Amino acid sequence: MGQLDIQSSKIKCGGCVSTIESGLKDFAGINEVKVDIESNIVSVQGDGLDKAAIENKLAELGYPAV
Repeated sequence: MGQLDIQSSKIKCGGCVSTIESGLKDFAGINEVKVDIESNIVSVQGDGLDKAAIENKLAELGYPAV
């Protein structure tokens, strides 16, 4: 299992965290999602993770990678 840490933007509150976690939880290959509000880091763990696809999904959710 691998891990990706993606620097995002616009993560301001618990609602943002919830939106990201629920938006990524069923994404292919992702087993776990953690969001750090202070550092704006989205950490995902899973198998066969596609960083570009995850970054695209974050952008769709309103939290583009930086």
